[in-house]
Amino acid sequence: MARYLVIVESPTKVKTIKKFLGSNYVVTASNGHVRDLPKSQLGVDVENDYEPKYITIRGKGELLAKLRKEAKKADKIFLATDPDREGEAISWHLTKALKIEDKDVYRISFNEITKNAVKASLKNPRALDMNLVDAQQARRVLDRVVGYKISPLLWAKVKRGLSAGRVQSVTLRIIADREEEINSFIPEEYWSLDVNLKVEKEKKLLNAKYYGKGSKKAVIRSKEELDEILKEIGRKKFLVEEVKTSERIKRAPLPFTTSTLQQEAAKALNFATAKTMRVAQQLYEGIDIKGNGTVGLITYLRTDSTRVSEEADQSVRDYIAAQYGKEYVTDEDKNKSKKKNIQDAHEAIRPSDVARSPIAVKESLSRDQFRLYQLIWRRFVASRMEPTKYETKSVRIGAGEHKFTASSSKIVFEGFKSVYQEAEEEKEISNVVVNHISKDSKLTKEDFETEQHFTSPPAHYTEASLVKTLEELGIGRPSTYAPTISTIIARRYVTKEKKNIYLTEIGEVVNGIMKHSFPSIVDVNFTANMESLLDGVEEGKVRWKTIIENFYPDLDASVKTAEEELEEVKIEDEVTEEVCELCGKNLVIKYGPHGKFLACPGFPECRNTKPYLEKIGVPCPICGKEVVIRKTKKGRKYFGCEDNPECEFMSWQKPSTTKCDVCGSYMVEKGNKLMCTNKQCGHILTKTQ
Repeated sequence: MARYLVIVESPTKVKTIKKFLGSNYVVTASNGHVRDLPKSQLGVDVENDYEPKYITIRGKGELLAKLRKEAKKADKIFLATDPDREGEAISWHLTKALKIEDKDVYRISFNEITKNAVKASLKNPRALDMNLVDAQQARRVLDRVVGYKISPLLWAKVKRGLSAGRVQSVTLRIIADREEEINSFIPEEYWSLDVNLKVEKEKKLLNAKYYGKGSKKAVIRSKEELDEILKEIGRKKFLVEEVKTSERIKRAPLPFTTSTLQQEAAKALNFATAKTMRVAQQLYEGIDIKGNGTVGLITYLRTDSTRVSEEADQSVRDYIAAQYGKEYVTDEDKNKSKKKNIQDAHEAIRPSDVARSPIAVKESLSRDQFRLYQLIWRRFVASRMEPTKYETKSVRIGAGEHKFTASSSKIVFEGFKSVYQEAEEEKEISNVVVNHISKDSKLTKEDFETEQHFTSPPAHYTEASLVKTLEELGIGRPSTYAPTISTIIARRYVTKEKKNIYLTEIGEVVNGIMKHSFPSIVDVNFTANMESLLDGVEEGKVRWKTIIENFYPDLDASVKTAEEELEEVKIEDEVTEEVCELCGKNLVIKYGPHGKFLACPGFPECRNTKPYLEKIGVPCPICGKEVVIRKTKKGRKYFGCEDNPECEFMSWQKPSTTKCDVCGSYMVEKGNKLMCTNKQCGHILTKTQ
């Protein structure tokens, strides 16, 4: 009997796939990558056509010896690594490491680990796709030259083991730019004006919001404007001018891609992107389901396609018709997409079998696995359902020339909402009084409600909004979002507090160096264009080494310039006036993983260290002592009194020595402006240089 060897990446997949195949199939795992560039050197021969120098990954020798033995016994070898660039590259590395180029070697790939998908792939094996392999080689080599050329400069400049990266550095810049935008933001005052009206025969009052004068929508900018409007309205009668009833529909969302899954899992389940990918990998590779053995519950998790196979599409439509009724099944063709550069060999992320409902498998899953599977299952089922239909009613009310509006909406057909609701969806406006109002309704004014507001700065990035931004800007690909965010958090360039991402002091320093010395690396358009070129390699339109040839000389020149600048500015430890209480030497300022700290220059004999509290030359607005730069436990910078905890003064914005000339409160810096911290005042000055 012929003997066949199937090599997958993960031992979990071995368990899942083994039960689909006969006894003449040996299924084994490579445990991920088997070859890579060496850690101790650049590993790219820049003098010899940028040839990568691959070596066997440490610790993989024994595993490769076992795989070689199995390969010798096999009549055919099937490489069944993941269905993407990285998986294709692992298969190629396996052919080199196992020295099996002269044997019958076939590449098989499947989008889901089910019996039908695995058997179908074995019936349709193919050759290795070298375009995919080269696209991965190009990414790996680019990331290596950026990381290994720039990181030593950061080390020299900041004196700790920091790192730069092709995607991580531009991601850091995006976060830093948002932080700058927030810090420079000056709130603008506006007022809301509501009127409570008694409608005849109705017990409840009707609350209507100010719209504007005539047909123009207006924003009330000040108390003076508000008073003028109230004066003009005076004792005028409130009359119903228009009642409009209409229908509104909300279409079902498309099934998940990697990006949308990460965003929704962050919002709905509070999962970090790395956690979403880890749990999704478990669901894809296989879970031991009671009565079924090990089963792959979802399709492949790294995709930017929303396409679904015809078989899965028909299956979910049949399921909806049976469970909810035929009227819930949409007629729309959901596989049309306008998006370019989609890895359309993949499908969207969906359940491998829609009949396997979350409740049916709940006992076999951990809490996190169940919640993520339920999210994926519900989104997929909803994607093939009819839109939710609303009946909306809006009322326009006039008081002289001034207009007020009120509205209400109610669901008249649930559609996809019977299965799925997005995490941040707007709540429907239910207003019973609006539903009963007509043009003839008589209105009596009860009272006005007025409130002062201030515009809010742009929101800090969350992992969800950062992934969305990276995708919109064309930076990175589905497989890079989670590791990129994890890296900048692990390096302490940014910190997470609740869901928000904040820049740390060390992140500020690194971003400053990158912007100054390597502007193209942290340029959003340059990075997005590089992604397009790498997609060109995958499509067979661009030779991968051409990208490196065009990129490397400029990078090398920038590195040499930066090295010269560093030599000119000899970096020495800044000596402070503070004396070491252990040995009497003057303490010096050093950089650590959390930013600056004070250390004894007598190291290693004296190991004394202390927090560094940098004075900003501003007296504390509460007690008059010095304001210093402090950091939260997670490394986020703020301004506080040196006498903390006795004095509780703190500010996220830098305080100024200038006092407000209107109310006398202290002011803070907002870009090139100074703003009064007294909300009732809000006076703004242009900063003098």
